[in-house]
Amino acid sequence: MKFRTTILRIALPIALLAMAACSEDKGPGLEAFTPQELYLTAEAMMNAGDYEDAAERFGEIERIYPYSDWARRGTIMSASAYNAAREFEKSRIAAQRFLAFFPGDEDAALAQYLVAMSYYEQVGRMGRDRANALNALTYLNEVVESYPESEFAKSAALKFDLVVDLLAAKEMDVGRYYLKRKHYNAAINRFQAVVDDYSTTTHVQEAMHRLAEAYLSLGLEDEAREAASVLAHNYRSSEWYADTFRLFEERGLDAPGDGGDGIVRKVYRRTILGEWL
Repeated sequence: MKFRTTILRIALPIALLAMAACSEDKGPGLEAFTPQELYLTAEAMMNAGDYEDAAERFGEIERIYPYSDWARRGTIMSASAYNAAREFEKSRIAAQRFLAFFPGDEDAALAQYLVAMSYYEQVGRMGRDRANALNALTYLNEVVESYPESEFAKSAALKFDLVVDLLAAKEMDVGRYYLKRKHYNAAINRFQAVVDDYSTTTHVQEAMHRLAEAYLSLGLEDEAREAASVLAHNYRSSEWYADTFRLFEERGLDAPGDGGDGIVRKVYRRTILGEWL
């Protein structure tokens, strides 16, 4: 009996797939099936790697049996299948529809995560890269804040940090571009944005150094000293402070945080200038 049940469980989805394939019109033909049969068919498609067709089939359950429990399950699975097919807009629409109808469901965390992933997976897309990144941050944060105990919270938090770091890195790239071409004011705006908006990233140390460099290039010693002072106070042992110290030394200026005769000055003279005092 157990063997027969196993055979039926394997054969049913295959038979359903064959019958569904025989029908050119997906509408009326599918209405002959129960919601469970449709679900099993879509599940078999998904297991076979046919994600987009599986997503459409899961969606048909909601259309034909909108008030059934299978419709609820079909909607979240449709969002998952579209995500696997990299049809991110369709995945987001299905996930948001699930959240609208079933906000308190146990799969709401998954739906919210799929909304976030629909943006996260497109962060590198040309033209809308920043927009996708900002939307990803919004919805990843929503997963962490609204579903902190879910299995998706940790992944969302890690991806949030990755997106923040990516945005900071892009600001630094543009800032360096301007700095290299001596567009100092434009460079300063970019580096300051990193300091103000992405203060938790490792890019802040270099941003402070580049601010000092840009200000010194403009002859604005007070502003350069202020940036260097922050760097000295927070990242005294970093290589970026050493580089900032070098900028001041080359101009005959005392670097903030060293007091004129401090250890940084001595190390600089010994290792860079070859002087032994």
